[in-house]
Amino acid sequence: MPTATQRDIHPPLLQPQPAERHPIPVIVLHWATALIGLTVVVLALMHEFADGKLVRAVLLDGHRAFGVLVLALTLGRLFFRVRHHPLPLAVSASLLHRIAIGTMHLALYGLLLAVPLLGWALTNAQGHTVSLFGLLRLPAVVEGDPDLADELGEIHEWAAWLLIGAVALHAAAALWHHFIRRDPVLLSMLPRGRGMQSADIGGLPDSPQFTSNTGGTSR
Repeated sequence: MPTATQRDIHPPLLQPQPAERHPIPVIVLHWATALIGLTVVVLALMHEFADGKLVRAVLLDGHRAFGVLVLALTLGRLFFRVRHHPLPLAVSASLLHRIAIGTMHLALYGLLLAVPLLGWALTNAQGHTVSLFGLLRLPAVVEGDPDLADELGEIHEWAAWLLIGAVALHAAAALWHHFIRRDPVLLSMLPRGRGMQSADIGGLPDSPQFTSNTGGTSR
């Protein structure tokens, strides 16, 4: 057993305070949207470079079906936010910072709704129906119209690139919070094992959020 002198010289490591996590449904919907959204992008790129009419048709159908899933997940996320007030910011932020966060969230949600809806309308304008993996055919939202299809195709592509840019900026902001500001914003959205503390998955002990009850910081 260490003596009092040894304890003074080598104090025990202070345990960091765990970051406040978002509710499990929020975390699941967030990462499901990210994963399926990435699948949508990969399928679109594969379709552009694929050879063979059948292969391109299968990739395009998959792109459309997963796009419908992104739309459904986004509606689920919005429903949850309406029914349950979101957690307060995990860190203190200035008014300008809060406005920037709110604007980014509005842009992300708006584009996550707009891009799949534009793709749905584009498919109908081209004279096709949107099928959910062959299990369910969605009703047409517009009539077949080649001229409208050309316009919708251009708008859909631009909106998709805007969404990719917004997601990239969102991810960069999360990394900035984690590595530069050293706060638990990113940790609050990461899936973790029960009882796992922030430092166990890369929490930064010098952050004010990890200050111990004794007034010091974990080292």
